[in-house]
Amino acid sequence: MRTGETWIADELAARRSSGLERTLIVRSGTGPRVTVGGRLLLNVSGNDYLGLAQHPHVVARAKACLDEFGACATASRLVVGTLACHEELEARLAGLKGYPAALSFGSGYAANLGLISAIVGRDDRVLIDRLAHASLVDGAVLSRARLQRFRHNDAGHLASLLARCPAGRRKLVVTESVFSMDGDCAPLRELAAAAERHGALLLVDEAHATGVFGPSGSGCIRAAGLEDRVNLSMGTLSKALGSQGGFAACSADLRSLLINQSRSFIYSTALAPAAVGAALGALDVLERDPDRGARLLARAAGVRERLNAAGLDTGASVSQIVPVIVGESERALRVAQYLREAGFLAVAIRPPTVPQGTARLRLSLSYDHTEAELAALTAAVIAAFKEAERA
Repeated sequence: MRTGETWIADELAARRSSGLERTLIVRSGTGPRVTVGGRLLLNVSGNDYLGLAQHPHVVARAKACLDEFGACATASRLVVGTLACHEELEARLAGLKGYPAALSFGSGYAANLGLISAIVGRDDRVLIDRLAHASLVDGAVLSRARLQRFRHNDAGHLASLLARCPAGRRKLVVTESVFSMDGDCAPLRELAAAAERHGALLLVDEAHATGVFGPSGSGCIRAAGLEDRVNLSMGTLSKALGSQGGFAACSADLRSLLINQSRSFIYSTALAPAAVGAALGALDVLERDPDRGARLLARAAGVRERLNAAGLDTGASVSQIVPVIVGESERALRVAQYLREAGFLAVAIRPPTVPQGTARLRLSLSYDHTEAELAALTAAVIAAFKEAERA
């Protein structure tokens, strides 16, 4: 053991004993059916919501950009990294979201870090939903603004916090539209009203809504007609759009500010051309098949109904993300192991990703899951819970 590392084994042992140690799962394939340890499993833990990661048109457009521009953009966007495909993608994303402009980032995580820290700074306020993604919290911490958490989906609590913010400083309200671990939706109209009353900007993370909710998969903001009331619509390319990267749709002035002040944009190599091409291909598919997300949501509703009828708790989910609340971490691991033995890859989600006592299976459904597979999954989950109760 190297000097200074003696504490690491103790830290890992403590995590292991409490059921919180994490390990990497090596698999082959990126679709709904993957091979792990030589066994074929139905993957219900990925975020390929629309089944586009292996879609022939998406792959073809990725290859076309790879052939035209090469494997790497070779530099940051402000040096020589801006390619014609980046400009095309950002124009398409702005159109999908209903905003004047858009800007892409290397990942969704990098986007959230860069957006928040570019807008607010020391002595400003960031007010974030208590269950918002870690990248949003980290962006607030990086900004050095004062961070406050409002109760989950509670616009009244947000308004009370905003009312106590000091005058003369910037205020930024941050939420997700579809929450990644609970699958529920934010009350965007009420949150926007609270932000407006108190002169705050509003950032909505649409990572899990883009491609699935709204007209042609445009997201929850556009579904609610709030494009003029939400300053920043953040999204990812790496979930429903089957590619890699993050982006923000916003006004032209705000885009210019981000180009000049967002450190994760300025100091990162631009998106790889193949990732840009894949995202463009996904947007093509959405244009040709605008109801793909709606059909996925209908299937997810059927899964929830069957689980609820069996007495299982799926929380407030209304999306393609269906949590099945277990409670304790070790029990969640046992349920996940039972499902793996039954042929399903359903990863247990444990603290600190979710609050203590709410460990769960996060069933992440894909358009490529067949009705028969979803019926088998539902039956297996119910059986896994019964097995865990006997253990």
